[in-house]
Amino acid sequence: MSNEQIQNSENIIQEKTNRDKIIVKTSIVGIVTNIFLAAFKATIGLLSNSIAVILDAINNLSDALSSVITIVGTKLANRLPDKKHPLGHGRIEYMSALLVSAIVLYAGITSMIESIKRIIHPEAADYSIISLIIIAVAVVVKIILGKYVKSNGEKVKSGALIASGADAMFDAILSASVLASAIIYFTAKISLEAYVGVIISIVIIKAGIEMMSDTLGDILGKRADAQTTKKIKQLLTQEPEVRGAYDLIIHNYGPSKNLASVHLELPDTMTVEQVDILTRKLQVKVYRETGVILTGTGVYSYNTKNDEASKIRNAIQEKVMAHDWVLQMHGFYVDISSKEMRFDVVMSFEIDPKEGLATINKEVTKLYPDYKINIVPDVDVSD
Repeated sequence: MSNEQIQNSENIIQEKTNRDKIIVKTSIVGIVTNIFLAAFKATIGLLSNSIAVILDAINNLSDALSSVITIVGTKLANRLPDKKHPLGHGRIEYMSALLVSAIVLYAGITSMIESIKRIIHPEAADYSIISLIIIAVAVVVKIILGKYVKSNGEKVKSGALIASGADAMFDAILSASVLASAIIYFTAKISLEAYVGVIISIVIIKAGIEMMSDTLGDILGKRADAQTTKKIKQLLTQEPEVRGAYDLIIHNYGPSKNLASVHLELPDTMTVEQVDILTRKLQVKVYRETGVILTGTGVYSYNTKNDEASKIRNAIQEKVMAHDWVLQMHGFYVDISSKEMRFDVVMSFEIDPKEGLATINKEVTKLYPDYKINIVPDVDVSD
């Protein structure tokens, strides 16, 4: 391993250590803040007989529990790789984020049930000036906490922190609605708190579903970030030998841990030794610039020795790309002496791959009936 690679590895380890410290520190701040807010709101809610304030307090407790889960998830995800999990335990963070979203969803559903009960069997609330001031202060605290947590989450790319920060900002809005209903009751004796509780519940449930959907996307595997894939392809094609970079697939094994594979289009005059030197150089380059580990590099060869090959390629490309459901054609190579050709076609998700492949194969065969044609359908996996 070169000195540069060793230094890069040490930098990655240090960045991960700093990331974990930020996540734990931010989560502890969230736990302490939410426990204090929950205590104050629960006291006010019980003294004033306000279901909306009590539900707001329960929501703060669920936020504190979410922060605890975030800390535990971060610690577990930081475990070293082992024989059963050679790529580490980073995806545990996604599981903890999923658990956080489930808690938020549960809090929203229970809040909805309690609010509906209070609408059916109304009870008068009794607010004081002090309670209104405390609720107002809680709104301000939640806004500050939400910005702090979300900012740190985006800084270290923690889905759980980003979700907690967004949830805190939601809470500030909900607490403001509780404050508004309390002021209305205090001044006009019109009780809206049970209805406000329903609104709070709907917002919490919506947030829980969105958080769960986003986290499930990480677990199931979703389209790689377009900015990252374009950056990687740009780095690869900067080399004079590389005419194109295709089929880039990024496999995520936790925040900031990405493994990738790609196909490079290289001239048919390169030797295996030259390809080996080039791909090793590119692995270091991509890792240094993006943090993505290029674990597999396939090769497409392109014709450099025959002008007739270029004419055939242009004719086929014009025919294939005439279909709006064809996104790209690459990896073209033709052996004129043996009358064989091969290429890949990227098709959109709007068409059945079998149908698209049959259509293209029929058209190309009509153009060059004497050739043996091998067409590989590719999936639109990255930008």
